[in-house]
Amino acid sequence: MEHALTATPAWVSLAYLIAGVLFILALRGLSSPETSQQGNRYGMIGMVIAVATTLIVHGVGLPLILAAVAIGGGVGYVIAQRIQMTAMPQLVAGFHSLVGLAAVLVGVAAFLNPVAFGIADLIHVAVHFPGVQIDPTPVGTIAIIHPASRVEMGLGVAIGAITFSGSVIAFLKLNGNMGGAPILLPARHVINLGTLVAILALIAYFTTDQSAWVFFTILVLSFAIGFLLIIPIGGADMPVVVSMLNSYSGWAAAAMGFTLQNTAMIITGALVGSSGAILSYIMCTAMNRSFISVIAGGFGGDAAGPAGASGPAKAYKRGSAEDAAFVMKNAESVIIVPGYGMAVSQAQHALREMGDLLKKEGVNVKYAIHPVAGRMPGHMNVLLAEANVPYDEVFELEDINGEFAQADVAFVIGANDVTNPLAKTDKTSPIYGMPVLDVERAKTVLFVKRSMGGAGYAGVDNPVFYMDNTMMLLADAKKMVETINKDLG
Repeated sequence: MEHALTATPAWVSLAYLIAGVLFILALRGLSSPETSQQGNRYGMIGMVIAVATTLIVHGVGLPLILAAVAIGGGVGYVIAQRIQMTAMPQLVAGFHSLVGLAAVLVGVAAFLNPVAFGIADLIHVAVHFPGVQIDPTPVGTIAIIHPASRVEMGLGVAIGAITFSGSVIAFLKLNGNMGGAPILLPARHVINLGTLVAILALIAYFTTDQSAWVFFTILVLSFAIGFLLIIPIGGADMPVVVSMLNSYSGWAAAAMGFTLQNTAMIITGALVGSSGAILSYIMCTAMNRSFISVIAGGFGGDAAGPAGASGPAKAYKRGSAEDAAFVMKNAESVIIVPGYGMAVSQAQHALREMGDLLKKEGVNVKYAIHPVAGRMPGHMNVLLAEANVPYDEVFELEDINGEFAQADVAFVIGANDVTNPLAKTDKTSPIYGMPVLDVERAKTVLFVKRSMGGAGYAGVDNPVFYMDNTMMLLADAKKMVETINKDLG
């Protein structure tokens, strides 16, 4: 029997350890806007060290690897130059799918050639001729994958496949190729639970039988469950889904790190997986939802239809940009609430200009951010940072919600679901129990919306539209804010 493992040089372990420390510092830096750029630098340096170390250790096929890196880096550069900030959520989902697919491909390669990955023992096979006193005739060798490696491999390809197919569905939903409403299959919970149990049972059986049918059945079922898990999840839960898929991609990378015996992948994958899981928990807490209920899917399935789709038309007060400028110029305090409507129209720069003009008039301006506003965690924070909005003017829900009652104006720009008071009062609403920004408590609510003919991503009408203290500003968000700025100037 021959063993394929080789000892890892001490300097390699040290380099990977340094890279891991830099990744931890990167996560710490990214926890605050003020230190985020430094955190990004730490992460970039750590990745350079990890990649360079791996290339030095595994020098075989280096030209081909460098060519692949050049192609991938070139594609990434082009995407980074062309991508709009409004498309960032689907871009993140797309990148998650690639991480999952990479884990799957590594797992398949390791299964097909385990000796090259150092996860198998070679056993010589010989033929004994009965009644003949001669040495056995050797006929070849069989690679027996280590039982522990089979577990790692099975979990790696399963999580990778779930990440890939789930991320593809998330991408399609976020990109508008699929509707945001949940797609509810009959007996979906039974099907999903049965499929997950089958995957785990096959991984356990894989430790005793490394047949190809077992491995590829795990792979196929995992692709299927990723699809089945995401299609029932509605639009209101998409920020949690993006965070959850981020966590999955990390665990897939960590599992493949064990297969490749690569310390850097294990550390990096564990950091991404754990941080993504923590973020998912925080997001669920912000929505007053359990993680299991999100995974079970169907949130928003019983939502009301879009505003104005049925029933008598409701009365509302419509205002103009001139009206909005007059009200805000004469206010003492204005709280701006950005949402996905701001992202779609790319109004963040005009919004910052509006804030600057109001501050010149002596108005106290603050920005209120809901944790799940937009389509991914931190979506609004990223857009406001891009527009150079001062960090000290941006506040999270729990820090600013009590100030709406004292605010003269709440300027809501495309944030429907996260300002909907039905979440506090209507137990039949699919968003019931989700903490929301109390914009209706402000003396005046200026609500920027393209038209009254559509509801938010969760498909729920918002009573704030029809309140006496609300003035609806119906127009494209960017054009409306730019017109307000002209009147303020």
